[in-house]
Amino acid sequence: MTFSSTSDPSLRSPARPGLPAFALRTGGFSVLAAACLLGVFSASCVLHETPVRGEDGTGQATITGELQQWHNVTLSLDGPWASEKGEPNPFLDYRMTVTFTHASGSPRYQTPGYFAADGDAAQTSAESGAVWRAHLAPDKTGDWTYEIAFVAGKGVAVGPESSGVPLEKFHGGTGKFTIASSDKTGRDLRSKGRLDYVGQRYLQFRGNGEWFLKQGADAPENLLAYVDFDGPQGRDGQNDRLMKSWAPHVRDWREGDPTWGDGKGKGLIGAINYLASEGMNAFSFLTLNINGDDKNVFPYLDYAERRRLDVSRLAQWEIVLTHGDRQGMFLHFKTLETENELLLDGGDLGVERKLYYRELIARFAHHLALNWNLGEEINNASTAQKQAWAHYFWTTDPYQHPIVIHNGASHFDLMGPYDPAAGTGSDLTGFSLQTNNPDFSDTFNRITPYLQRSVKAGKPWTVALDEPGDATHALRPDNDAGDSHEDGRKNALWPTLLAGGWGNEWYFGYKHAESDLTLNDFRSRDVWWDYPRFALVFFAQHAIPFQEMENANRLSSVAGSYVFAKPGECYVVYLPRGGSCVLDLSSQKGPFTVAWYDPRHGGKLQQGSTPTISGGGKTSLGAPPSDSRSDWVILVRSQPAGPGQ
Repeated sequence: MTFSSTSDPSLRSPARPGLPAFALRTGGFSVLAAACLLGVFSASCVLHETPVRGEDGTGQATITGELQQWHNVTLSLDGPWASEKGEPNPFLDYRMTVTFTHASGSPRYQTPGYFAADGDAAQTSAESGAVWRAHLAPDKTGDWTYEIAFVAGKGVAVGPESSGVPLEKFHGGTGKFTIASSDKTGRDLRSKGRLDYVGQRYLQFRGNGEWFLKQGADAPENLLAYVDFDGPQGRDGQNDRLMKSWAPHVRDWREGDPTWGDGKGKGLIGAINYLASEGMNAFSFLTLNINGDDKNVFPYLDYAERRRLDVSRLAQWEIVLTHGDRQGMFLHFKTLETENELLLDGGDLGVERKLYYRELIARFAHHLALNWNLGEEINNASTAQKQAWAHYFWTTDPYQHPIVIHNGASHFDLMGPYDPAAGTGSDLTGFSLQTNNPDFSDTFNRITPYLQRSVKAGKPWTVALDEPGDATHALRPDNDAGDSHEDGRKNALWPTLLAGGWGNEWYFGYKHAESDLTLNDFRSRDVWWDYPRFALVFFAQHAIPFQEMENANRLSSVAGSYVFAKPGECYVVYLPRGGSCVLDLSSQKGPFTVAWYDPRHGGKLQQGSTPTISGGGKTSLGAPPSDSRSDWVILVRSQPAGPGQ
């Protein structure tokens, strides 16, 4: 059948040749009943045990959303009625796939669809309905088409593409729509495009070509353990005390920001606003912590369930993550942690794990800046299991978002291009690093092996320091900071960036208030957030070509200092203990400017005692403008030749 979102829905095509067509609902006889008679579902499917609880949809598809480049375009299908707890299982026993194709023929995305209950479950808490959805974040302006595949059968959602029987009423629908240019500006990610892995150490926005450095919050890992979300968490006896209200951030919610239900969600939406107001551009969250430290975050109906999802809770997550997009936030999906890395199918890529991954992709892959983290502190899964996890994400996610893993094991075995036949490499695109030293002093020596070894393996990884410090203390609250803020700035923040890492997410130790599990108020580190903001401002305002630079500490005369260099053009020098240094410019010619940046207070570049130097030797950069015992960043740039030179 062929129809657009505005075409006559009565147009139908015959069933695919050689496959049985399902009976349409007439006189109370349902698609489900036909499926049972045809033996598509399990042998235990009995007509009188499966009462009809709602009407199947018409089969019509509609396109909604702002039809603009990089915006979320939603296809909603008026499909078979289903229930979260019903049979057939709507998460396993139907498979909806929508192929979106640009008029030029490229790109062409095969996008997993999902069961959306009544289509407004975030607001209504509906458990049943006939709305099925798929999302597109279109790369290009112009005309697009879609084609819907909708099949049924036991376990078809995670089965081979050839499995399942097409449901004639819902299968084969086509249509078209037109995408205009985005009208968004500023922090809104729709003004930048999708953040892609491009085979280098940094991610790049496909829309405006901008390269990305991140700074944000790793803690709390249980960010989604929120009392305003639907579900049994918080009253099921699983660490109920760790549920969050996010009450301190209700004041950060603004008129026009989203809510759900009866004004719910203001605290968490406000928390994202606060991070954005501090200049942060990333936050992370576990999506499954059953058996873990918190136990309150999971997509399922309850703590024991593995094959049925809570549609309304996931729709509420979507509201929060969409707001993150609008606020310019990179979304760090931490899919597992070490306590549950083998929970699904014993670590194998079986029914439960495929279902979990597929649902995450179907519901959230349209977001523009994210990575799929295979898990925190993963150390029990085999190499083959980790390779299979990454490969499933890479081949199922239509946009092929970055894929990373967190250290427990070193995961050096996953470096290099994936060769299934040889059992080498993986589809990972980067690494999410955790360190252990309370003063963060192990940062540089932990990051550089991943950067260097991945290049030698033939596939450069993006490496971020996403959990700096030890579990006990790490980055402490402002009112109990000790040396952690100074150590974090000197030993983790700037060493990460000048090693070639693409950023940081900051962890809060459990021995202190507002910790990784208990945090409700990001303002507990209000003073701290200035430091990573100053770093981002430095790189952005001064157009530092970091994507073309390499670590070159050897060029500095000062032990313990850091140098990031594009030889002959740009050098960033960090002096954690202040003072000055001699920079080796022996192989370079011409004049260079020398300017100083205060990483403690930010602001404009300042002039030290030596504003210009010449290449051709080892040259002193002079004295800083003030506070010679404090840490400083020095920016050395080649000076364009003047007239007649």
